[in-house]
Amino acid sequence: MRAIAVLNQKGGVGKTTTVVNTAAALAGAGLKVVVVDLDPQAHLTIHLGLEPEAAEFGSYNVLTQSEKFEEAILFMRPNLWLMPANIDLVGAESELVSVVGRETILREAMKSVEDKFDYLLIDCPPSLGLLTLNALAAADEILIPLQPHFLALQGFGKLLQTVDLVGKRINPKLKVKGVLLCMFDSRVSLCNEVKADIEQFLDDARRTDCAWAQARVLPVYVRRNIKLAEAPSYGKTIFEYEPNCHGAQDYRQVAEFIHGQVQPVCRPSAESHIAERVEEESGETSEQAEELPCAGEGTDEHDIPARSDTDVRTDTATQENQHQPSIEIRAISQPDSRTPASELSQTPSVQEQGESQQSK
Repeated sequence: MRAIAVLNQKGGVGKTTTVVNTAAALAGAGLKVVVVDLDPQAHLTIHLGLEPEAAEFGSYNVLTQSEKFEEAILFMRPNLWLMPANIDLVGAESELVSVVGRETILREAMKSVEDKFDYLLIDCPPSLGLLTLNALAAADEILIPLQPHFLALQGFGKLLQTVDLVGKRINPKLKVKGVLLCMFDSRVSLCNEVKADIEQFLDDARRTDCAWAQARVLPVYVRRNIKLAEAPSYGKTIFEYEPNCHGAQDYRQVAEFIHGQVQPVCRPSAESHIAERVEEESGETSEQAEELPCAGEGTDEHDIPARSDTDVRTDTATQENQHQPSIEIRAISQPDSRTPASELSQTPSVQEQGESQQSK
């Protein structure tokens, strides 16, 4: 299981949006994904259509009451589970102040489901407190969503210092793997300048032993798109709300890039899932889908037009004449009850499915 913490101590940079839609894209490709909401604001929980007050169990219970991980998660979509949060999480830090090993509670709880999921994504709060430390202790990788402006760079340096400190003292396996630029506008010179500065900073760290020595700016960025802001109010992922908009296209490619990275556990059958999930029913390639405008979008100055030839995109800069396979996400009604832990063990993981196919 790949455990990825989506982290930035600055609010409003796209952490929750990135967790929800990346997880939905991976789940839509047949991978088993669980998302953990560690933010007391519970935006991840709300984004997936669940009222925080309706969640009887969640991350608060796991951290403070020794609730089992598999008993605190809810089945939200096919292949997608959620550990919800609510306002009670605000008191978790004060309740755990005298607990020995309080930074590693989530990591210990996760051990019981390591072989039941392919991905675990953690939505961290916009702070560097005890909740974030639990996420960093539990994760192996960090993805940093970042807005391309210079004020964001100031917090970026402090964040990396904290990650390096946690890596040395609590979790030696922790590494920053990627920086995802959100709300990116290639027409604005400032965005490109900030992107170049970050790339240069990460390149300078290549020959060091710091926690971000392997990090890179993702070659796909998330364009500014009003549909991404509207989807949470309906409790839907972007693929359910507006599957042909720029935001859906971008997060498909983010999921494809993340899944294409080297994984700590080899899953032969999982490698080809994303590449094989072409939109068969509509008969559209992703290149054709890119030409379709979002509903309600036109020539408004806040909407981003089709990509220019100078945009740095994976499907144009490196494979200009090839079609990038899309991930098909279907709108699914949400169950009202919790999924018992027994059902998790009965559902074969992607790794088990691959082994079964090989044995045949």
